[in-house]
Amino acid sequence: MGYFWLKVFHITAMTIWFTGLFFLPRLFIAKARGERDTDAEHLNEIGKTLYFGITTPAGLVTIGLGLALIGFGFDGIWFPLKLVLVSVLAILHMYEGLMLLDLTHGRLRHGPAFYRVLNWLPLILLFSIAALTAAKPQTLFGFG
Repeated sequence: MGYFWLKVFHITAMTIWFTGLFFLPRLFIAKARGERDTDAEHLNEIGKTLYFGITTPAGLVTIGLGLALIGFGFDGIWFPLKLVLVSVLAILHMYEGLMLLDLTHGRLRHGPAFYRVLNWLPLILLFSIAALTAAKPQTLFGFG
């Protein structure tokens, strides 16, 4: 598979992964606020399907294709910084999985305000990763 198609599938999988990471905290917010459509069975089914059926596979494909793209080489400090941000994203993904497990057992660790902040973290990471990837800086503050 050529570089172009690896890139296309990498970006497509990344988009799906981020979509799941944006949506999962919305389930937690709905449950924490006690919204009308927060039937535990319904939320559990949506959460499990989203996390295990869509978000996690997309994250694994994103990371796998990203590793394949390393074989084409990179130049500059941007790539190691991107790997740090992707690592933070993977940790966030796993943390959301732990919170989903709590949700399936009828427990919530935090209130709606925390989940709202959590809802913004993937967006901040997405913008940061996109900026690094687009700009591809060779150095950062004279380092690199």
